[in-house]
Amino acid sequence: MALDRPSYLRLHDSGELARRAERARELLSPCTLCPRRCRVDRVAGERGYCGGGNLASVSSAGPHFGEERPLVGTGGSGTVFLAGCSLGCAFCQNYEISHLRRGTEVTPAELANTMVRLQGLGCHNINFVTPTHFVPQILAALGPAIERGLRVPLVYNTGGYDALDALRLLDGVVDIYMPDAKYADARTAAALSGAADYPEVMTAALAEMHRQVGDLDIGPDGVARRGLLVRHLVLPEGLAGTPETMQFLASLSRDTYVNVMAQYRPCYKAHEHPALDRPITAAEYHEAVQAALDAGLHRLDDRPRHLPR
Repeated sequence: MALDRPSYLRLHDSGELARRAERARELLSPCTLCPRRCRVDRVAGERGYCGGGNLASVSSAGPHFGEERPLVGTGGSGTVFLAGCSLGCAFCQNYEISHLRRGTEVTPAELANTMVRLQGLGCHNINFVTPTHFVPQILAALGPAIERGLRVPLVYNTGGYDALDALRLLDGVVDIYMPDAKYADARTAAALSGAADYPEVMTAALAEMHRQVGDLDIGPDGVARRGLLVRHLVLPEGLAGTPETMQFLASLSRDTYVNVMAQYRPCYKAHEHPALDRPITAAEYHEAVQAALDAGLHRLDDRPRHLPR
């Protein structure tokens, strides 16, 4: 059954949202917000692996029409691109934002204003891109945004490298989780993202996300209201471990909505890894789609972009 209003409104009304924001801020000093657990004092301005400090850093914000169809609708997805990243993939296509950390630090009030502005432009949701290292800052900004009239769903658009402690603080706050499921193999994850624990972290995180929001619920207007939407970028030479990943997603639910992404291209430091130094082939993409179907998944994104020849 569709929700009449985003669940974060009920948390705000009860005072629980403010309590969650306080508990999240405690994870910044020392910082244990993500699985890297750098333990720096971000409240005092120290910066760990992600590059984030006490304030959120925003690279850009605006309506985005290139996201999945259930997020875009007619008004676009209100994307807020956050600078820095706790993962750091060698082939990142947004490396200027994630690795080079190009962004401007904003106060909670300024971030709240951004959310309300995007809603005012007609965006169907507020889509936080790479939010893992700024969960406390997002929660701190959400209260003021609600006071100014924010009512649209929140999208948590993440690389899938998320700690359970942080995710549990988002239960009832996030309406739509949109994680990546990047790798099934620890050695690949270590080589390409410096995170050998990625497969175990990702599977635990996606299970928690699914527990919170369930399968993707799409309204009569074709716009997502709540649920889990998973992205899987197909990599050359089978490096993404697609068959194993699809089997895992099917174990969560055969109704899991999955975007099997074809748009890999060599970026940033991909040339340092010979297997990544080319786009994927049409055969590799179609094999990945077949792996999803073989696993029993049937809700595949119907608008694949950048199909290889």
